[in-house]
Amino acid sequence: MLLTITARRSEALTTPGDLGFLLHKHPDKVQSFGVYAGTAHVFYPEVSTESCTAAVLLEVDAVALVRGRSGRSDAFALGHYVNDRPYVASSLLAVAMGKVFRSALNGQCVGYEDLVEAPLDLTISLPAVPGEPGLVRRLFAPLGWDVQAEPIAFDSTRPQWGAAPLVRLTLTGSVRLTDALSHLYVLLPVLDEAKHYWVGRDEVDKLLRAGDQWLPWHPERDLVAHRYLAGQRALREDALSRLAEVDDRIAENVRDEAAGTDDAATPRPLVRLRHEAVLEVVRDLAPSTIADVGCGSGALLGGLLKVRGVARVIGTEVSDVALSKAATRLHVDSMTERQADRLSLLRSSLMYEDERLADLDMAILMEVIEHVDPDRLPAVVRNVFGAMHPRHVVITTPNVEYNVHYPALAAGGFRHPDHRFEWTREQFQSWARSVGSAHGYQVEFRPVGEPDGQVGPPTQMAVFSQSAPVEVSA
Repeated sequence: MLLTITARRSEALTTPGDLGFLLHKHPDKVQSFGVYAGTAHVFYPEVSTESCTAAVLLEVDAVALVRGRSGRSDAFALGHYVNDRPYVASSLLAVAMGKVFRSALNGQCVGYEDLVEAPLDLTISLPAVPGEPGLVRRLFAPLGWDVQAEPIAFDSTRPQWGAAPLVRLTLTGSVRLTDALSHLYVLLPVLDEAKHYWVGRDEVDKLLRAGDQWLPWHPERDLVAHRYLAGQRALREDALSRLAEVDDRIAENVRDEAAGTDDAATPRPLVRLRHEAVLEVVRDLAPSTIADVGCGSGALLGGLLKVRGVARVIGTEVSDVALSKAATRLHVDSMTERQADRLSLLRSSLMYEDERLADLDMAILMEVIEHVDPDRLPAVVRNVFGAMHPRHVVITTPNVEYNVHYPALAAGGFRHPDHRFEWTREQFQSWARSVGSAHGYQVEFRPVGEPDGQVGPPTQMAVFSQSAPVEVSA
């Protein structure tokens, strides 16, 4: 089982050998790692001034692979031992990548942070991948890859036998290395219909964590969730409902497929309700200039641009990748000059003052604060309410009490793996009132979504408005 990753010299990667730093594997060494069912060897077939190739060779121990799996049925008696598992890229390779490239998958490389965030000219090759060419293209092409998926014949000397359910895969594109690895880490198990591991509820968190930068907007995300979670409907519904918290590209809520379900009665996705609630506040307060702070892939920006009276909309993110996705989603390249003048996409951090965001009518932090470490939240408050000091601030955040309605979260846990906390209504209201009092704002609380009589709404909202100055009589 072989995987090669080639990085070519480019404006971002002037020294191709730096691929070794990003992967945390030295080009001059052959390193071996014990992994499930075998050994993964990492080495570099090529290191030159023009390109660098890293290879992972997974040597599968066929006996270790089937040990303890006597209960599994196979098509024939020796199916445990006579199969293509040692040679075809699958969930085995994904698990090996998770071990040997853990830091690269997480985007960690001290001293090379700019290179971590830069798209690299990459070519990824896999001699044998399960699946048919059309499916492979549907999964990888939307992620920015030029996909070559060549069918593999059962026997080249017997063309009448046709093609095997395998392809020879080559991916070429300008992609961040951490994204490229996450694409393989998630999609190889999706293509593999004979996963070697048990698929339980922890796989939902793993899927959301590994695909958080691209899966929410992937056109085949329903299929990805279904196959990654081995067709388990409850797990798939949990994954899709939590993905909908991140992005609004879900056309409709995950439907109950049980017999007799009335589709017309299926509620709209919470993400839609949240957008509508925020836009209602915008229409009520009629701001002229708005910043969507932490805009992600720009899901809310399009709605803000349509509100009558809004003269300027700013979307901010720390990630150039997110801003690029926002620009694509909003079709910035085809906007008229007048439309483009109303929109600004800025790279900016919540933690630091940015004079470009001063003197605004409104700042919106929609599902943002829960992604901030609690010890860093005061810095966000000082920046938003102190330095920016807009006339209004709108903040939404999950209501953790409502999590009892999510089966996978009933016993604890957050709605998304990147959440650092989730507050009760009392905690959120106490924090908001304290912030408002300290910075001269009045606070109004609004529910988002249908409130439950016992645990409240699924999402909670605070609307901050600058307090009117106190008039002192002569």
